Amino acid sequence: MATQSPFSMLESFFKEGAARLTPPPWAVEESHRRLVLLLNHILMQEPQARARLVRHKGRKLLSQWQNFSFKVVVTPAGLLDLAPSKVPVDLTLTLSESSPWSLAQGLFKGEKPAVRIEGDVQLAAEVNWLADHVRWDIEEDISRIVGDAPAHIMVQTCRNMLSALKTFVMQKRPSTGHDKPTESAA
Repeated sequence: MATQSPFSMLESFFKEGAARLTPPPWAVEESHRRLVLLLNHILMQEPQARARLVRHKGRKLLSQWQNFSFKVVVTPAGLLDLAPSKVPVDLTLTLSESSPWSLAQGLFKGEKPAVRIEGDVQLAAEVNWLADHVRWDIEEDISRIVGDAPAHIMVQTCRNMLSALKTFVMQKRPSTGHDKPTESAA
């Protein structure tokens, strides 16, 4: 008897739920504003990243995945701001992976997700550089609030929990009986 993985059930629930449950426009806009604030906070810690973005001031970037989209414009300061929804974009980045489970697995492996790129090649190269080189030093931010030692303990605990989750996620899924047999070299 074949058993179904609980992850496939969660995946189908996500697909069906995402189609039926759409947040109100004000909640989407507010979440986009919060995301822009976070991205700008991270960019403020990296002068080289801002200097690279300044060259693209006024350019608009659209990121999409399934029904979710996020449109920003590069400011003259090398930061980001929400772009008006009706303006054409210079670069569109679309995540190709439709399964949230597969997307999470790839991210846990440290892989970049597959992205379809349309538009300005130079802006796409800068976004790729940002993805490769800019990191959020969350421990530094937490230490400003609670101090260095507690911040280090909190971040280390989170890293250990993520490591355990990664180990769990990366374990081989139980066979459902529908898998193709693998050929072995004789």
